[in-house]
Amino acid sequence: MGSETTHFDAIEEDYLAHVRFERGYAGNTLAAYRGDIADLFRFLERHSVTEPSAITLELLRDWLWEVSERGMATATIARRAASARGLTAWMLRRGLASTDPGARLRAPRVQRALPRVVHATAMAGLLAGLATRAESDDPTAVRDAAIIELLYASALRVSEIVGLDVGDIDRRRRTLRVVGKGSKERVVPYGGPAARALDRYLEQSRMVLLARAANESVRSEGGGTGLPTRPAGESGVHPQPPACFQPAAFLGARGGRIGTRTIYSLVASLLADLPGSGPNGPHALRHSAATHLLDGGADLRAVQEFLGHANLGTTQIYTHVSTERLKASYRTAHPRA
Repeated sequence: MGSETTHFDAIEEDYLAHVRFERGYAGNTLAAYRGDIADLFRFLERHSVTEPSAITLELLRDWLWEVSERGMATATIARRAASARGLTAWMLRRGLASTDPGARLRAPRVQRALPRVVHATAMAGLLAGLATRAESDDPTAVRDAAIIELLYASALRVSEIVGLDVGDIDRRRRTLRVVGKGSKERVVPYGGPAARALDRYLEQSRMVLLARAANESVRSEGGGTGLPTRPAGESGVHPQPPACFQPAAFLGARGGRIGTRTIYSLVASLLADLPGSGPNGPHALRHSAATHLLDGGADLRAVQEFLGHANLGTTQIYTHVSTERLKASYRTAHPRA
């Protein structure tokens, strides 16, 4: 950016530091905020606005209108409005502006769709198929079975299972220590089938994946001779730590921490042929676990804690899912429905 936007550059970085360290935002949420604020500042620059005091409600509304004209989803527009409101409120508190033009900024209401839920019978069949595939002792198949078991058993977010380290797993107590949204840590349980799949992966397949990665690394460094060609440090030890020190619980093909795309692709392929509509990503397994817990009589606040929701209202969406499933069963089964 040119010199005209230097002041906004500094404001953007200060505000992002605020939402990261003071409000605990991280990962995808922080990236979304960065994109929203950068887009707003570019819009203001085109309208010759370079100071916070010159931002008005009308400008913010024009920005949202421009966003809507690009064909962005209602949820995206609503998020951008929230980003702008947070920014202008922060600038007022910091003394960068004398008013808060975003306080009256409104966005279209997002119609909350019910999440996709896989029927318990279909879920059992899916897990049985993965277990059968894992009997081949293929390390990737064993890993995939453990991942899907845990996603469903512990209702994990994909970021939580990707970020899981070996040290976060208490195999004796059958619990996981995970870090969720806002860097909030919680401990969640998992059951017997997930324990068996996880133990098998950790005791057998994980070391195979590490060994494969180490062998490929040696071959690539030694030009196929099996001998490393890069110079060692003064102590004679190569500076890169051995692959066995990799803390990640679940590994990709190269021996590093598995990526979210790999898990998304795995879940999408498993759910593609199952009945039901909605996204085929890992969150469908989390939705399914939460709904099945409530269907089984679990307390709503216990499910809230299990899922790591800050707001009980977020958890209540699953009560709506259960109600809809009850209505569907009633219409199908009751003779006077």
